[in-house]
Amino acid sequence: MPTLPGPPLPAYLRTSYLSHAQKVCRLYKAALYEVRAKHHERLDYRYHAVLLRQRFDENREVEDPIKAKALLESAYSELQAKKSYFPFRWPNDPGGVAFGRWQYYPDALLDLWHPLEKAQYPDYFARREQRKKEYIERWHQKYGQDARDTGEWTGPMG
Repeated sequence: MPTLPGPPLPAYLRTSYLSHAQKVCRLYKAALYEVRAKHHERLDYRYHAVLLRQRFDENREVEDPIKAKALLESAYSELQAKKSYFPFRWPNDPGGVAFGRWQYYPDALLDLWHPLEKAQYPDYFARREQRKKEYIERWHQKYGQDARDTGEWTGPMG
């Protein structure tokens, strides 16, 4: 979820310049996230999103940059005043309830399958065995053959 836009930074702290249109777009996106945090039902959310879009469209044709900047600053302050206590976050996003909960299983676990389990997916495991052989051949071409692979290795103590 994007952070709420705040008032513009002082010139000496800015790393890049944002145009007025970019600031308005960021404000609109943050406002939509706030609407979503407060209205969980889809129809209710869409209704309030349309009202929000109408408010932005009312001031779309403002030509005076001073008035446009004043409108933008008042919108920033209104957004901060109406900020939700519990912002909406997608479950897998940072800060979401499911962030970081997935586990990665190594590919070597497939070697531990029983042959009857492997027989259920014959094409996949045939292709997998072929690719394993190709991988080992590429490794030997790149790094050479190890003594452990030739049978000459007697172990760490020998």
